[in-house]
Amino acid sequence: MQKKRVLSGVQPTGNLHIGNYLGAIRNWVESQAEYESYFCVVDLHAITAPHDPKALAENTRQVAAIYIACGIDPDISTIFIQSHLSAHAELTWLLNCNTPLNWLERMIQFKEKAIKQGENVNVGLLDYPVLMAADILLYQADLVPVGEDQKQHLELTRDIAASFNDRYQTPVFKIPAPLIRKEGARVMSLTDGTSKMSKSDPSELSRIHVLDDADAIAKKIKRCKTDAIRGLEFDNPERPECHNLLSLYAIVANKTKDTVIAECADMRGWGDFKPVLTEAVIEHLRPIRAKYAEVIQEVGYLDRVLKNGQQKAGEIAEQTLKSAKSALGFLLP
Repeated sequence: MQKKRVLSGVQPTGNLHIGNYLGAIRNWVESQAEYESYFCVVDLHAITAPHDPKALAENTRQVAAIYIACGIDPDISTIFIQSHLSAHAELTWLLNCNTPLNWLERMIQFKEKAIKQGENVNVGLLDYPVLMAADILLYQADLVPVGEDQKQHLELTRDIAASFNDRYQTPVFKIPAPLIRKEGARVMSLTDGTSKMSKSDPSELSRIHVLDDADAIAKKIKRCKTDAIRGLEFDNPERPECHNLLSLYAIVANKTKDTVIAECADMRGWGDFKPVLTEAVIEHLRPIRAKYAEVIQEVGYLDRVLKNGQQKAGEIAEQTLKSAKSALGFLLP
Protein backbone atom coordinates (compact mmCIF):
# COMPACT_ATOMS: atom_id res chain seq x y z
CA MET A 1 0.00 0.00 0.00
CA GLN A 2 1.44 3.35 -1.06
CA LYS A 3 2.22 5.76 1.76
CA LYS A 4 0.45 9.10 1.90
CA ARG A 5 2.66 12.07 1.10
CA VAL A 6 3.26 14.79 3.70
CA LEU A 7 4.88 18.19 3.17
CA SER A 8 5.91 20.77 5.75
CA GLY A 9 8.58 23.41 6.31
CA VAL A 10 10.02 26.12 8.52
CA GLN A 11 11.24 29.61 7.69
CA PRO A 12 14.95 30.36 8.20
CA THR A 13 14.23 33.51 10.19
CA GLY A 14 16.08 33.62 13.50
CA ASN A 15 17.26 30.60 15.45
CA LEU A 16 14.82 27.73 15.88
CA HIS A 17 13.68 27.51 19.49
CA ILE A 18 12.52 24.68 21.69
CA GLY A 19 8.90 25.54 20.88
CA ASN A 20 9.53 24.93 17.15
CA TYR A 21 11.13 21.60 17.99
CA LEU A 22 8.61 20.33 20.52
CA GLY A 23 5.60 21.72 18.67
CA ALA A 24 6.41 20.61 15.13
CA ILE A 25 9.76 19.04 14.26
CA ARG A 26 9.58 16.33 16.94
CA ASN A 27 6.21 15.24 15.52
CA TRP A 28 7.73 15.06 12.02
CA VAL A 29 10.49 12.83 13.35
CA GLU A 30 8.05 10.48 15.06
CA SER A 31 5.84 10.09 11.97
CA GLN A 32 8.37 10.25 9.10
CA ALA A 33 8.46 6.49 8.54
CA GLU A 34 4.66 6.36 8.36
CA TYR A 35 4.46 8.79 5.42
CA GLU A 36 6.36 9.75 2.29
CA SER A 37 7.76 12.86 3.91
CA TYR A 38 9.05 16.07 2.30
CA PHE A 39 10.51 18.77 4.53
CA CYS A 40 11.69 22.03 3.02
CA VAL A 41 13.31 25.18 4.36
CA VAL A 42 10.95 27.87 3.10
CA ASP A 43 13.43 30.65 2.43
CA LEU A 44 11.21 32.41 -0.14
CA HIS A 45 8.71 33.05 2.65
CA ALA A 46 11.46 34.57 4.79
CA ILE A 47 11.72 37.71 2.62
CA THR A 48 8.08 38.77 3.05
CA ALA A 49 9.34 40.74 6.06
CA PRO A 50 12.54 42.82 6.34
CA HIS A 51 15.50 40.47 6.56
CA ASP A 52 19.30 40.47 6.66
CA PRO A 53 20.62 39.30 3.25
CA LYS A 54 23.99 38.50 4.81
CA ALA A 55 22.40 36.02 7.21
CA LEU A 56 19.79 34.34 5.00
CA ALA A 57 22.00 31.68 3.40
CA GLU A 58 23.65 30.70 6.68
CA ASN A 59 20.30 30.59 8.49
CA THR A 60 18.94 28.37 5.71
CA ARG A 61 21.80 25.89 6.09
CA GLN A 62 21.37 25.97 9.86
CA VAL A 63 17.68 25.05 9.71
CA ALA A 64 18.40 22.18 7.31
CA ALA A 65 21.12 20.91 9.64
CA ILE A 66 18.79 21.22 12.65
CA TYR A 67 16.21 19.07 10.83
CA ILE A 68 18.78 16.28 10.67
CA ALA A 69 20.05 16.92 14.20
CA CYS A 70 16.53 16.60 15.57
CA GLY A 71 16.09 13.23 13.89
CA ILE A 72 14.83 13.79 10.35
CA ASP A 73 16.57 10.97 8.45
CA PRO A 74 17.62 11.88 4.88
CA ASP A 75 17.45 8.19 3.99
CA ILE A 76 13.75 8.17 4.86
CA SER A 77 12.62 11.75 4.28
CA THR A 78 13.40 14.33 1.58
CA ILE A 79 15.00 17.56 2.82
CA PHE A 80 15.36 20.46 0.37
CA ILE A 81 15.52 24.23 0.04
CA GLN A 82 12.46 25.97 -1.40
CA SER A 83 14.37 28.52 -3.51
CA HIS A 84 16.49 25.77 -5.11
CA LEU A 85 13.44 24.84 -7.17
CA SER A 86 12.15 27.66 -9.40
CA ALA A 87 8.88 25.76 -9.82
CA HIS A 88 7.69 27.26 -6.51
CA ALA A 89 7.86 30.82 -7.83
CA GLU A 90 6.54 29.88 -11.27
CA LEU A 91 3.51 28.00 -9.99
CA THR A 92 2.80 30.89 -7.60
CA TRP A 93 2.39 33.21 -10.61
CA LEU A 94 0.08 30.75 -12.35
CA LEU A 95 -2.03 30.45 -9.21
CA ASN A 96 -1.99 34.23 -8.68
CA CYS A 97 -3.76 34.62 -11.98
CA ASN A 98 -6.47 32.25 -10.80
CA THR A 99 -6.94 33.48 -7.21
CA PRO A 100 -9.46 36.25 -6.40
CA LEU A 101 -7.92 39.20 -4.57
CA ASN A 102 -10.63 39.19 -1.92
CA TRP A 103 -9.61 35.67 -0.89
CA LEU A 104 -6.23 37.05 0.15
CA GLU A 105 -7.48 40.26 1.74
CA ARG A 106 -9.54 38.28 4.25
CA MET A 107 -6.56 36.33 5.59
CA ILE A 108 -6.15 37.00 9.31
CA GLN A 109 -2.34 36.74 9.35
CA PHE A 110 -2.05 39.34 6.57
CA LYS A 111 -4.19 41.78 8.53
CA GLU A 112 -2.13 41.28 11.68
CA LYS A 113 1.28 41.50 10.00
CA ALA A 114 0.27 44.42 7.79
CA ILE A 115 -0.40 46.46 10.92
CA LYS A 116 3.17 45.77 12.10
CA GLN A 117 4.73 46.70 8.74
CA GLY A 118 2.60 49.83 8.36
CA GLU A 119 2.91 51.79 5.13
CA ASN A 120 5.82 49.62 4.00
CA VAL A 121 3.75 46.43 3.75
CA ASN A 122 4.83 44.54 0.63
CA VAL A 123 2.89 42.59 -1.96
CA GLY A 124 4.71 39.41 -0.91
CA LEU A 125 3.05 39.53 2.50
CA LEU A 126 -0.36 39.62 0.84
CA ASP A 127 0.65 36.88 -1.59
CA TYR A 128 2.28 34.66 1.03
CA PRO A 129 -0.69 32.21 1.15
CA VAL A 130 -0.54 31.65 -2.63
CA LEU A 131 3.15 30.78 -2.39
CA MET A 132 2.26 28.42 0.46
CA ALA A 133 -0.43 26.87 -1.75
CA ALA A 134 2.13 26.41 -4.53
CA ASP A 135 4.51 24.72 -2.06
CA ILE A 136 1.85 22.19 -1.11
CA LEU A 137 0.23 21.61 -4.49
CA LEU A 138 3.53 21.15 -6.35
CA TYR A 139 4.16 17.92 -4.45
CA GLN A 140 0.61 16.59 -4.64
CA ALA A 141 0.63 16.33 -0.86
CA ASP A 142 -2.07 14.19 0.70
CA LEU A 143 -1.60 15.67 4.15
CA VAL A 144 -0.20 18.89 5.60
CA PRO A 145 0.64 19.21 9.31
CA VAL A 146 -1.10 22.35 10.55
CA GLY A 147 -1.43 24.28 13.76
CA GLU A 148 -4.11 26.80 14.64
CA ASP A 149 -2.28 29.66 12.92
CA GLN A 150 -2.10 27.85 9.56
CA LYS A 151 -5.59 26.33 9.26
CA GLN A 152 -6.93 29.27 7.24
CA HIS A 153 -4.00 29.07 4.82
CA LEU A 154 -4.61 25.37 4.19
CA GLU A 155 -8.30 26.03 3.56
CA LEU A 156 -7.25 28.63 0.98
CA THR A 157 -4.93 26.07 -0.63
CA ARG A 158 -7.83 23.63 -0.91
CA ASP A 159 -10.04 26.35 -2.42
CA ILE A 160 -7.38 27.34 -4.97
CA ALA A 161 -6.80 23.71 -6.02
CA ALA A 162 -10.49 22.92 -6.34
CA SER A 163 -11.18 26.14 -8.27
CA PHE A 164 -8.28 25.48 -10.68
CA ASN A 165 -9.31 21.87 -11.30
CA ASP A 166 -12.91 22.91 -11.90
CA ARG A 167 -12.12 25.88 -14.13
CA TYR A 168 -9.83 23.93 -16.45
CA GLN A 169 -11.77 20.67 -16.21
CA THR A 170 -8.73 18.58 -15.33
CA PRO A 171 -7.54 17.16 -11.97
CA VAL A 172 -4.13 18.87 -11.97
CA PHE A 173 -3.91 19.21 -8.20
CA LYS A 174 -4.64 16.79 -5.38
CA ILE A 175 -6.80 18.40 -2.69
CA PRO A 176 -4.69 18.21 0.50
CA ALA A 177 -6.18 17.36 3.89
CA PRO A 178 -5.00 18.69 7.24
CA LEU A 179 -2.86 16.42 9.40
CA ILE A 180 -4.04 17.37 12.85
CA ARG A 181 -1.13 17.07 15.24
CA LYS A 182 -1.54 15.29 18.50
CA GLU A 183 -1.95 17.70 21.33
CA GLY A 184 1.06 18.70 23.10
CA ALA A 185 3.97 20.85 22.99
CA ARG A 186 2.58 24.33 23.03
CA VAL A 187 5.53 26.07 24.65
CA MET A 188 4.92 29.58 25.90
CA SER A 189 7.27 32.53 26.22
CA LEU A 190 9.66 32.61 29.18
CA THR A 191 8.80 36.28 29.69
CA ASP A 192 5.02 35.99 29.28
CA GLY A 193 3.23 32.74 30.04
CA THR A 194 0.16 33.87 28.07
CA SER A 195 2.02 34.24 24.74
CA LYS A 196 3.39 31.49 22.55
CA MET A 197 7.20 31.27 22.32
CA SER A 198 8.15 33.11 19.12
CA LYS A 199 11.20 33.78 16.96
CA SER A 200 9.91 37.30 16.34
CA ASP A 201 9.83 38.30 20.02
CA PRO A 202 12.40 41.10 20.43
CA SER A 203 13.66 39.62 23.70
CA GLU A 204 16.17 36.78 23.43
CA LEU A 205 15.26 35.90 27.03
CA SER A 206 11.76 34.89 25.89
CA ARG A 207 12.91 31.66 24.22
CA ILE A 208 15.43 28.84 24.46
CA HIS A 209 17.09 28.12 21.14
CA VAL A 210 17.64 24.53 20.13
CA LEU A 211 21.37 25.28 19.80
CA ASP A 212 21.77 27.26 23.04
CA ASP A 213 24.64 26.04 25.20
CA ALA A 214 24.25 25.13 28.87
CA ASP A 215 25.22 28.59 30.14
CA ALA A 216 22.68 30.33 27.90
CA ILE A 217 19.92 27.94 28.96
CA ALA A 218 20.73 28.42 32.63
CA LYS A 219 20.74 32.21 32.26
CA LYS A 220 17.36 32.30 30.50
CA ILE A 221 15.63 29.99 32.96
CA LYS A 222 17.13 31.81 35.93
CA ARG A 223 15.74 35.12 34.63
CA CYS A 224 12.39 33.83 33.31
CA LYS A 225 9.16 35.29 34.64
CA THR A 226 7.58 33.58 37.64
CA ASP A 227 5.20 34.60 40.44
CA ALA A 228 5.36 35.12 44.19
CA ILE A 229 2.82 32.43 45.11
CA ARG A 230 4.13 29.55 47.21
CA GLY A 231 3.84 26.04 45.83
CA LEU A 232 3.87 24.79 42.22
CA GLU A 233 0.77 23.73 40.30
CA PHE A 234 -0.61 23.01 36.83
CA ASP A 235 -3.75 24.46 35.22
CA ASN A 236 -4.25 27.55 37.37
CA PRO A 237 -5.30 30.28 34.90
CA GLU A 238 -4.02 32.91 37.33
CA ARG A 239 -0.52 31.35 37.17
CA PRO A 240 0.28 30.96 33.44
CA GLU A 241 4.06 31.05 33.96
CA CYS A 242 3.86 28.31 36.59
CA HIS A 243 1.84 26.07 34.27
CA ASN A 244 4.19 26.79 31.36
CA LEU A 245 7.40 25.92 33.23
CA LEU A 246 5.97 22.78 34.80
CA SER A 247 4.64 21.68 31.39
CA LEU A 248 8.02 22.28 29.78
CA TYR A 249 9.67 20.20 32.48
CA ALA A 250 7.18 17.37 32.00
CA ILE A 251 7.90 17.28 28.28
CA VAL A 252 11.71 17.44 28.35
CA ALA A 253 11.96 15.06 31.32
CA ASN A 254 9.37 12.71 29.76
CA LYS A 255 7.25 12.65 32.92
CA THR A 256 3.52 12.71 33.50
CA LYS A 257 1.74 15.57 35.22
CA ASP A 258 1.12 13.43 38.29
CA THR A 259 4.80 12.52 38.52
CA VAL A 260 5.84 16.16 38.25
CA ILE A 261 3.32 17.23 40.89
CA ALA A 262 4.62 14.57 43.27
CA GLU A 263 8.23 15.55 42.58
CA CYS A 264 7.53 19.23 43.21
CA ALA A 265 5.36 18.73 46.30
CA ASP A 266 8.18 19.36 48.75
CA MET A 267 9.87 22.14 46.78
CA ARG A 268 9.76 25.48 48.56
CA GLY A 269 9.49 27.47 45.37
CA TRP A 270 11.22 28.58 42.21
CA GLY A 271 14.67 28.49 43.79
CA ASP A 272 14.33 24.72 44.11
CA PHE A 273 12.57 24.11 40.80
CA LYS A 274 14.55 26.21 38.32
CA PRO A 275 17.81 24.24 38.67
CA VAL A 276 15.88 21.00 38.08
CA LEU A 277 14.22 22.45 34.97
CA THR A 278 17.53 23.82 33.73
CA GLU A 279 19.27 20.46 33.95
CA ALA A 280 16.36 18.69 32.24
CA VAL A 281 16.36 21.14 29.31
CA ILE A 282 20.14 20.96 28.92
CA GLU A 283 20.10 17.15 28.87
CA HIS A 284 17.18 17.03 26.44
CA LEU A 285 18.91 19.31 23.94
CA ARG A 286 22.42 17.90 24.41
CA PRO A 287 22.17 15.11 21.77
CA ILE A 288 20.63 17.55 19.26
CA ARG A 289 23.52 19.98 19.68
CA ALA A 290 26.02 17.12 19.37
CA LYS A 291 24.39 15.79 16.18
CA TYR A 292 24.21 19.31 14.75
CA ALA A 293 27.96 19.71 15.26
CA GLU A 294 28.57 16.42 13.40
CA VAL A 295 26.38 17.48 10.47
CA ILE A 296 28.05 20.87 10.14
CA GLN A 297 31.59 19.55 10.55
CA GLU A 298 31.36 16.70 8.04
CA VAL A 299 32.64 18.31 4.84
CA GLY A 300 30.15 18.10 1.99
CA TYR A 301 27.54 16.05 3.87
CA LEU A 302 24.82 18.69 4.15
CA ASP A 303 25.40 19.81 0.56
CA ARG A 304 24.89 16.22 -0.64
CA VAL A 305 21.68 15.87 1.38
CA LEU A 306 20.29 19.10 -0.06
CA LYS A 307 21.36 18.22 -3.60
CA ASN A 308 19.67 14.83 -3.38
CA GLY A 309 16.59 16.47 -1.92
CA GLN A 310 16.51 19.05 -4.70
CA GLN A 311 16.66 16.34 -7.36
CA LYS A 312 14.00 14.13 -5.78
CA ALA A 313 11.61 16.98 -5.03
CA GLY A 314 12.32 18.56 -8.41
CA GLU A 315 11.08 15.54 -10.34
CA ILE A 316 7.65 15.81 -8.73
CA ALA A 317 7.53 19.60 -8.86
CA GLU A 318 8.39 19.81 -12.56
CA GLN A 319 5.78 17.23 -13.48
CA THR A 320 3.08 19.13 -11.58
CA LEU A 321 4.16 22.45 -13.09
CA LYS A 322 4.05 20.94 -16.58
CA SER A 323 0.51 19.67 -15.95
CA ALA A 324 -0.62 23.08 -14.70
CA LYS A 325 0.88 24.90 -17.70
CA SER A 326 -0.68 22.40 -20.08
CA ALA A 327 -4.12 22.93 -18.49
CA LEU A 328 -3.66 26.69 -18.89
CA GLY A 329 -2.88 26.28 -22.58
CA PHE A 330 0.80 27.23 -22.70
CA LEU A 331 2.96 26.09 -25.61
CA LEU A 332 5.29 23.63 -23.89
CA PRO A 333 8.90 23.26 -25.00
